[in-house]
Amino acid sequence: MDNFIVSARKYRPSTFGSVVGQHSLTTTLKNAIKSNHLAHAYLFCGPRGVGKTTCARIFAKTINCQNLTADYEACNQCESCVSFNEQRSYNIHELDAASNNSVDDIRNLIDQVRIPPQIGKYSVYIVDEVHMLSPGAFNAFLKTLEEPPAHAIFILATTEKHKIIPTILSRCQIYDFNRITVADTVKHLQMVAEKEGVTVDINGLNVIAQKSDGGMRDALSIFDQIVSFCGNNITYQGVIDNLNVLDYEFYFKIIEAFLAGDVSKSLLIFNEILNKGFDAHHFITGLSSHLRDLLVSKDPATVQLLEVGADIGDRYQKQAVLCTPDFLFQALKIANDCDLSYRISKNKRLLVELALIRLCQLHDEKKKHLLTDEAAPEIKKIAVEAPTPPQQQPAVAPAKPVAQVTQEPVNNVVAQPKPTMAATPVSNGKRPASISITKPQASTVSGDVTSNATSVQASRPAMNEDFNNIALENAWRNFASTINDDVKRVNFQTINLPVRISKNEIEVSVNNFMQENELKKIQTDIVQFIGIELRNTSIKLLIKVVEESDMQKKLSPEERYKQMAEENPLLEKLRKNLQMEID
Repeated sequence: MDNFIVSARKYRPSTFGSVVGQHSLTTTLKNAIKSNHLAHAYLFCGPRGVGKTTCARIFAKTINCQNLTADYEACNQCESCVSFNEQRSYNIHELDAASNNSVDDIRNLIDQVRIPPQIGKYSVYIVDEVHMLSPGAFNAFLKTLEEPPAHAIFILATTEKHKIIPTILSRCQIYDFNRITVADTVKHLQMVAEKEGVTVDINGLNVIAQKSDGGMRDALSIFDQIVSFCGNNITYQGVIDNLNVLDYEFYFKIIEAFLAGDVSKSLLIFNEILNKGFDAHHFITGLSSHLRDLLVSKDPATVQLLEVGADIGDRYQKQAVLCTPDFLFQALKIANDCDLSYRISKNKRLLVELALIRLCQLHDEKKKHLLTDEAAPEIKKIAVEAPTPPQQQPAVAPAKPVAQVTQEPVNNVVAQPKPTMAATPVSNGKRPASISITKPQASTVSGDVTSNATSVQASRPAMNEDFNNIALENAWRNFASTINDDVKRVNFQTINLPVRISKNEIEVSVNNFMQENELKKIQTDIVQFIGIELRNTSIKLLIKVVEESDMQKKLSPEERYKQMAEENPLLEKLRKNLQMEID
């Protein structure tokens, strides 16, 4: 029985033209040979299995070939080429730096460099895994690498360029090898399968190419493994069974469950995946990749980024039509958050299941948004045509304006939860419930909030009474007393009192952008509260950032704190409760 030779060795490229996925790099090397512009040192770097050592051997054989072809490839017939192909060439030397990484090994190499070649023009020294050399060996190599004999050419190969010292890098021409694309890998595997008499499924080859992660050697090794499992007929199912890869079908089915909002189905699919022995983290990363592929399938300009077979590519495009970009964006964020939290989670299965539940709810939320948007014009129409009870339009202004705010004919029409407009007397100094802003639920879009706010504003009687700065300051202080959080209340009280600058405009000055941001967060609450207090619903609040006065800048931290504590006695109480010290 003949000895079996693995495909990675049997189909190793022997010419520049047969190198896969490195066209620009091989063209550069051929042009250097053509113009006789050969450097004395080269550095080939890139991922594993992309052809670094192979290109180094082809380059070494070609520059020593005695009868170059018309396209500057080795002839494979002259004495130099034949001796190289039979692995008995004395012109080409390979050194494994992983096991020969000492200073003595480099000194032996330097002594060998002095010997001129017996056949051919150049002695080529290929040093593989050069990053494994010790610091002393690197330093011993520097002088020879910088000024070698005219007949010596060094080709260094490494997968970790960052570990090579800069003085070595500066002496070499650096060539960066790329990862081999899925398309190039599949094309090469088809060629190998044809020569081996193996029938293949293109989708199965795509899975092999993706599993190899850009390395042709890995792809050919996996190919041999699949041939041993499937025989001479490689199928898609055989590939995913042998490589323990999650089938695309699982992801297509679970996306359908998300779009249908079917939580039970998605959890059952996930349970089936776990029962097959797949890791939950592997599943969630695969789901992120599937969502990404759906996103790039939506645009003809980006569909070329989809690295799958033609049949599966069509399925991606069909499912992408059913998914809105907003759904895919939010789904990607949920999947990515789950991926980031997976390692630190103590209940990993529950973490993934919660992510699946959230993904199922995304489509339900979209439906609610669409229903609300479609119903908004009808709601406004009903609100406008709704009859107004006589008691809501008194001829004389009521004594208690807050009670007028409680009447909301629009909210009586819309069957949605509405903010409570309690008729609380203003004189008690408490913040009326009518001005609290209820945060919208996850299923509420900005359009709904605007519609509700408009309806509430339309039902509130307009008030435009005059006011003075004293009344404005009292209303400002009353608002501060409604803040429940002690820290936020103290911070609010440190802000300067507002000043009336026109009939319906008030201005408040803040000392920095932090105060401005905090004030903007509650600006709507402030305007509504003060508007009710002053019986003027047309008030506008302007926030102005001003630099601290020179006197304030000259004060020490203790003096500034003392000044603030005098204005706000609660500040001292807060400092003692928190056991804080003044820096």
